[in-house]
Amino acid sequence: MHSACGRYVMVFNGEIYNHLELRDRLGSRAPDWRGHADTETLLACFSAWGVEKALKATVGMFAVGLWDREKRVLSLARDRLGEKPLYYGFVGDALVFASELGAISALPGFTGDVDRGSIALLLRHNYVPAPNCIYVGLAKLPPGTWLEASSQAIRTRSVPTPRKYWSAIETAVSGLSRPLVFDSDRDAAASLELELVRSISGQLVADVPIGAFLSGGIDSSTVVALMQAQSTRRIKTFSVGFQEADYNEATFAREVARHLGTDHTEIIVTPNNILDTVAQLPTIYSEPFSDSSQIPTFLVSKLARRHVTVALTGDGGDELFGGYSRYFIAARLWARIQRIPLPLRRVLGAAVLAIPIDVLNKIFSFVAPAIPSNRRWREVGVKLHKGAELIGCEQERSLYKGLVSHWSPESVMLNAQADDSMLGESIPDLPTFIDHMMLMDAIGYLPDGILAKLDRAAMAVGLETRVPLIDHRLFEFAWKLPMHYKIRGSVGKWLLRQVLYKYVPRKLIDRPKMGFGVPLGLWLRGPLREWAEHLLDESRLRQQGYFETEVIRSKWREHLSGSHDWQYHLWDVLMFQAWLESTRK
Repeated sequence: MHSACGRYVMVFNGEIYNHLELRDRLGSRAPDWRGHADTETLLACFSAWGVEKALKATVGMFAVGLWDREKRVLSLARDRLGEKPLYYGFVGDALVFASELGAISALPGFTGDVDRGSIALLLRHNYVPAPNCIYVGLAKLPPGTWLEASSQAIRTRSVPTPRKYWSAIETAVSGLSRPLVFDSDRDAAASLELELVRSISGQLVADVPIGAFLSGGIDSSTVVALMQAQSTRRIKTFSVGFQEADYNEATFAREVARHLGTDHTEIIVTPNNILDTVAQLPTIYSEPFSDSSQIPTFLVSKLARRHVTVALTGDGGDELFGGYSRYFIAARLWARIQRIPLPLRRVLGAAVLAIPIDVLNKIFSFVAPAIPSNRRWREVGVKLHKGAELIGCEQERSLYKGLVSHWSPESVMLNAQADDSMLGESIPDLPTFIDHMMLMDAIGYLPDGILAKLDRAAMAVGLETRVPLIDHRLFEFAWKLPMHYKIRGSVGKWLLRQVLYKYVPRKLIDRPKMGFGVPLGLWLRGPLREWAEHLLDESRLRQQGYFETEVIRSKWREHLSGSHDWQYHLWDVLMFQAWLESTRK
């Protein structure tokens, strides 16, 4: 779109929720409006206020490319928390940018050299964190940043470093230094509810049908409850379930939907049709991406798109309000191991690691023969090895990094070089270890894992997803909440629960968190076995030269035999292999 003054040209992917408010704020500087689109509003703001001021005024999700025809300057920008993707870099002498790597790889002169450091990061995190990209010479613009490249800079291939117009780290530190004070828990819940209503109501504005994903968990149920409370019509809700009872949350979603009175639709995934979905994943995700919940996310997006054009989701609640069980596990583990001197911890860890996993399993089954039948104690040898690696950590930060890691890249990859700089920023010391973990997730796992999974899956079927729990104003509010409003005793998301209890009975909500998991281990031994065997072929792995072939083949054999469950480790490799194969067709 061209600006009314003719100076600017913009390409834009996303949604500006407060664009009508921005039109009012422009006042006399507003152009003669040609239509009602938020794209035109954003372009007018750039023209009137400049790039940085306009970005700071927005509430929304976006990736933007803006060309200043007068100064011959290109500006690239991405939304604060990273809902929308933006890749950029050089192909030949041209500076290129796009929302999907497929658009860049189609350009003449594109070489497609794979970045080994990004493969290593994938193996550790199950995604490639920004600013890294799977291709050499390309990068992802980090959330909350923008850059300016003059035609002179482009000619000399010297694009400036992205600069921040909003920082999750600075916001968190500022919020923690100025905590909110409430007269009572009821007042705190009322304040949170107001923030939630503001965010959700802003994202309900659309000229197309709107629905919501509903898992029956706290986050999605809260979003749907507040949507339905604001609507005179039955909100359309969607969920996905599985035949395997241990993974099926569809029953919970159905009960919440019935209580709230939504127009609910669900799909039950069977092993018979899963191969078709898996075959599409490499194309959907641009880069190799190996969070296995990408499968139900794609399927529920596909289901929703048959009925609506826009869907709200409950993503982000765990990172803002302390919902992940790993926060509790890591905090308890760190508190305990600190009592043991570091040298002794390292000796103990090395001793456990020296015992093969099979031997540990046998020892445990001999000492406690009744316990291994309990699901919690499966793969005790693997868990003991994981614990042995963690007890030698010098700092709580490295312990958390180890806890959330899949592979240690050095153990499986040839010439592994993983840069875990986390956007090149270091998180300052925060009041608690849980604060640190939540912020780590907010700047890494949330944009590059959760939001990437959601956006790519939905966009593949033409569905726009909106995530009201990560409205930046709600983010700022959440970081001003004292910790006892997030975690109280052993209960996470405490204050968010209090809001939800106004709309949904506790008995429908208070249950152990399941996550958005899939029966992947069973599928790899069943309907996905032939597909996986093809990608993990020994000669293929050796010829490619990325991985230690025998390490992977050994884990594949153990998984097939049922002696160990290596589903997540294998999925990391399989998603890279499937992506690599898709790029060479």
